[in-house]
Amino acid sequence: MKWDVIYNAEFPLAAPDVIFGAEDEDFHPFHVLCGEDGDSRLVKNSLTDWNNKDPTRLLALVIELRDKYRSYQEKRVGEVDDDRLKFEISTMVSREGIEMHMSSGVEKPEEVKFAVPLMNMNINKMVPACPWRHPQKIYLQVIYPIGRKYASSPSAPRLKLMCTPELKALFSIDDVKLPSWLDGMCMAEYLPHLEELLQRQVLEAVTLIDVRRQFIEALAPLLGRPLEADPVFCRKASFLVCSGPFTFMLHVFLSTNFPKQQPSLMFQSTQHFNSLGMPVKSPLITEYPWSPRWETSQMADRISDFLVDESLNFKRHCNESHLQH
Repeated sequence: MKWDVIYNAEFPLAAPDVIFGAEDEDFHPFHVLCGEDGDSRLVKNSLTDWNNKDPTRLLALVIELRDKYRSYQEKRVGEVDDDRLKFEISTMVSREGIEMHMSSGVEKPEEVKFAVPLMNMNINKMVPACPWRHPQKIYLQVIYPIGRKYASSPSAPRLKLMCTPELKALFSIDDVKLPSWLDGMCMAEYLPHLEELLQRQVLEAVTLIDVRRQFIEALAPLLGRPLEADPVFCRKASFLVCSGPFTFMLHVFLSTNFPKQQPSLMFQSTQHFNSLGMPVKSPLITEYPWSPRWETSQMADRISDFLVDESLNFKRHCNESHLQH
């Protein structure tokens, strides 16, 4: 969703205006119907006693509007005349935190979206020295088309995993293969299988932090102590490396799929700069001898061996760049 909050530059003490999306012209959060004549009246809200000197008021306004919008969407979805949708809602109503949204428009079919929170587990506590300020969550977005009463059998809803942005440092939901949706299945049957799968993969992702840490530690005897390294998720480390008189930095990037996916390497010269005064860097290097079945020490040895020849190539590239400028 995108809402615009607009202040009046000529009257800075006045409360702001809020403009909602084009689909939400019937959303009037601070009006309630009264009587049978359909009249509405304004109720007390975050705007009625606006105080521009209070820095918390804008946040309070947005939170109040969000909560009212959530209730507005739940009411819209509840009024949809679709037996399958009503059944699905009845099977999921016991789950806390479900959000729903009805999408409709002239040029697109009507559909209902659900955001279903998954796994009742505290991922933050599973990560040592966790830097996250907010709880990390994984949701299943479920999209049901509505109004297709002619269909002989209900089609599978469109499914997509979503997560809070910071979780991607630990676990990539894009790599999760969703379980198949069987004919006649409902969400109450589907969700337990998905949650079991996710719990296993999140636990594995946490154990892979130590695998990455051990690999970075294995590089230290060969390349020296890292100049800097990601101490929490162990996704990146930088080393100062010498090849004769040529000194450069080696950046090692580790994905959440390490060791199945080999590290990406980048060289950065400490002595050569481009026309903008920026250090000369190599492209990301992902093609070099690698096997996820090797011992950690062998992985480190093979990267060290690869650097011997590749550092000469990078030095030549730096010298050519220097001559061009």
